[in-house]
Amino acid sequence: MIKDKKKFFLGLGMLIGFIILIIIIFLPVFQGQNGLEYMDALYNSISKGSANYIPHLREEAAAFREDPIAVTLKMDTEDRAQKTGPLFEKGGATVSISGKELTIEGDLGLILENCLNDSELMYNNAGQDVMAKYDLEGRQVLYNWYRALKGMDKVLSDQGKFKEADIAVLVLEKGVECSYNYYNIEPKKISDSLGIVVLSLLFYVVYTVWYGFAFMFMFEGWGMNLEH
Repeated sequence: MIKDKKKFFLGLGMLIGFIILIIIIFLPVFQGQNGLEYMDALYNSISKGSANYIPHLREEAAAFREDPIAVTLKMDTEDRAQKTGPLFEKGGATVSISGKELTIEGDLGLILENCLNDSELMYNNAGQDVMAKYDLEGRQVLYNWYRALKGMDKVLSDQGKFKEADIAVLVLEKGVECSYNYYNIEPKKISDSLGIVVLSLLFYVVYTVWYGFAFMFMFEGWGMNLEH
């Protein structure tokens, strides 16, 4: 039995409006995307605009110029070993391949500089240039760098070269992984989309409260009140 029809139907109307709006959000009406995809792409673009660490990494890596390393890396497959070798050779290193193993001798600074060159191209969505350089898809190149630098971290640490291991990990995390994750995303400044960002945050708060008040009014209309 409805005790307060005004409150009940207000809550019911709010609930119906909430459902209609959530259906619209999941329809591809936002530049061919649904609302969640559109906002996810927007926030990814904004975050990319402030996530370029490569210039700083270049300065860090330059300190390791003329720092010779000799490491043997074991890759997961022979094919990956064959495709990873040229990454180091482009950095001026000498590479010999035996099955899954890469034996690398070279200048750590130059090796990391080449890695950062590839990462920067991918960060700038120039995958075609990486493809032309290695005859290998750009993301695959970055993944090979990822596996190689992970291996270098362990080997260099075992050799007691902890500073060299640390810079390899830094380039891996801030350069290679960042470029891999942001590939094909166009960077934006938050100031360029400030209105949409503010509206989206306000909408999130209002929409959450809207749902709660809809049920509260319906329950109160039924006569279900919480007593203190």
